[in-house]
Amino acid sequence: MTAPGPPPHPSVASAARFVGLAGAVLLAVAGYLGGALPDAPLGVTPASIWRTPDGPATLTCWLIGTVLLVGAWWSLREGAPSTRWAYVTAGLWALPLLLAPPLGSRDVYSYACQGWTYAHGVDPYTVGVAAAGCPWLDTVAPIWRDTPAPYGPVFVLLAALAVGLGGGLTGTIVALRVIAVAGLLLAALCLPGLARAAGVPARRAVWLAVAGPLVGVHLVAGAHNDAVMLGLLLCGLLVVVRRPGRPAALLLAGALLGLAVTVKASAVVVVPFAVLAGMPGRYTVRALLRHCGWLAGGLLAALLVTSAVSGLGFGWVGGLTHSGDSEQWTSPPTAVGFVVDYAGALVGRDPQAVPGVRAVALLLLVGVLVVLWWRAWQTLRGSNDARRAAPVETTAPRVALHGAALALVATVVLSPVFHPWYATWPLALLALTAARTTWFVLPTAAAAFLALPDGTNLARVTKAPGALAMTALLLTVLVRTACRRRTARTLRIGRRRRIARSR
Repeated sequence: MTAPGPPPHPSVASAARFVGLAGAVLLAVAGYLGGALPDAPLGVTPASIWRTPDGPATLTCWLIGTVLLVGAWWSLREGAPSTRWAYVTAGLWALPLLLAPPLGSRDVYSYACQGWTYAHGVDPYTVGVAAAGCPWLDTVAPIWRDTPAPYGPVFVLLAALAVGLGGGLTGTIVALRVIAVAGLLLAALCLPGLARAAGVPARRAVWLAVAGPLVGVHLVAGAHNDAVMLGLLLCGLLVVVRRPGRPAALLLAGALLGLAVTVKASAVVVVPFAVLAGMPGRYTVRALLRHCGWLAGGLLAALLVTSAVSGLGFGWVGGLTHSGDSEQWTSPPTAVGFVVDYAGALVGRDPQAVPGVRAVALLLLVGVLVVLWWRAWQTLRGSNDARRAAPVETTAPRVALHGAALALVATVVLSPVFHPWYATWPLALLALTAARTTWFVLPTAAAAFLALPDGTNLARVTKAPGALAMTALLLTVLVRTACRRRTARTLRIGRRRRIARSR
């Protein structure tokens, strides 16, 4: 394992703080000039934005601001000077974005209309916001006007609460942003405790998970509900690592994880690893089943209670099928499907491969999740040997949290759709467990450049080159991984032979 580096020099840290703040201010200015405002035109391109009166200033502020914010975050990727310093700096960077219009996405308007739909007695899982008669329909991206809500009942209730508190559209957006910031604060408060359990400096975990450019732009300014999911998810994990093996703690943790699932269903992939994190002492099948039962009981209770309180039942599960209506090359399975379609077109065929490749990727995801959990379980089972002390990287919290992080990575990579803010899911847990940071910080930084201030996704206007580049990258990663495994296997065999000859 590679330990996190020493704290940065004070002058480097101070420069990073103010460079990032300048970037956040420029992004806020870009938001006021051409952000995802209610009356902003839809279906635009970078070229059409440039031709508007404020277009050059908008794009310049966005590009320079993003470069500054990403660069400042990247420069301290091995850790901030202290945990408090990381919190203060993340707060400074978030402040301009907290006061800016919605940035990087128009999803917050979909949230508002879904909340309005439920608040007016219409089931958002059976009727789209257009048919429901939402008065703010013109602010919603066309692709989401006729689709049911893809979120769980907890978030629908929160969105309806925002509508009730906010009254009009502006007040509702402000309330939704407050809810998102509350979720982010909950996540931030849980990080130091999880970092201690995982044996990682909190100054690094907090910096990577909270100060990143995707957090400020998409979770704060964009008010994405991923912030709420992450807050509940990390809180549930903190409960199990703080009170392992205790039935009451497992029930509470299961309930918190269940609430996270009823915000966004993708949180469910973490649950099997939470069971491992909550196991004290020896790792036996009997203990596994006992702890699994307590955690599952809390989770199921949360699902049943929230579905009953909302009066919506489990209709939200059906809404998940519409989350893949958007096709963009930023999802590796979708990119591969595009390339297959392009290859078919060269020979006069139209294979329409995207749905098939996506289905295969989802099946592969199930297999990957099973393998990740099994490896974590076997690692912990190996630590049952009381004759040797388990190193930090093989303790239950670290193994379980790292497995959960990799499960979220697999979910993001193999899902039918990828949006920049999805990268915040694994980022929070990788910040707690990963030995090296570049491999996940670099793609997270790159994702910050995908969405323009008004929500225009650059993947939409780079479909063919993006799909080819993503497919080439995927093949490169697969080949390099295979070569490394073959080399490692050869070295292991050689080592065993040398040992055998020495005997």
